[in-house]
Amino acid sequence: QVQLVESGGGLVQAGGSLRLSCAASGRALSRYYMGWFRQAPGKEREFVAAINWTGGRINYADSVKGRFTISRDNAKNTVYLQMNSLKPEDTAVYYCAADYSIGRTSSDWGSWGQGTQVTVSS
Repeated sequence: QVQLVESGGGLVQAGGSLRLSCAASGRALSRYYMGWFRQAPGKEREFVAAINWTGGRINYADSVKGRFTISRDNAKNTVYLQMNSLKPEDTAVYYCAADYSIGRTSSDWGSWGQGTQVTVSS
């Protein structure tokens, strides 16, 4: 089991940027894929991005491709989500996730952080 703590959310105007961080702790972290999901009010949790241990395999949702960048610093056991050109529809609670494989549905991931709110004003 891995423990995850997100930070970096906040309020930003449309077109602005935010960087989310997710600090991981636990055993055998190198075995885990790390991902980001988001959930807007009244909507299901949706996949945003995911990365493997080496950073050689990265997936993005079509809605964020070209605007968001996922990365990880294994020395710090931290994964990041750089979000640029933010839109009001990006407003959601953003969750960090970890598991042994990359999946695009929330049920594919076993470990979750508590979430961090991102609000984009128009």
